[in-house]
Amino acid sequence: MADYESDLTRFIRELKGKQPDLERRQREGRAIWWDKELDPEQLERWQESKVPQKPYVYQSDRD
Repeated sequence: MADYESDLTRFIRELKGKQPDLERRQREGRAIWWDKELDPEQLERWQESKVPQKPYVYQSDRD
């Protein structure tokens, strides 16, 4: 059983073999969108500006 390799594992290994810079590009892409320092003042303003949502958003006030 030690010699078994799933299709997914084989696919990822082959993909990394064809694109050796794949992991570096993934890290760069993550840094663009997710790995950011949060500005405490901006975060506080964002939290204060939230508008409470009704429990059932599709119900009209005319009922």
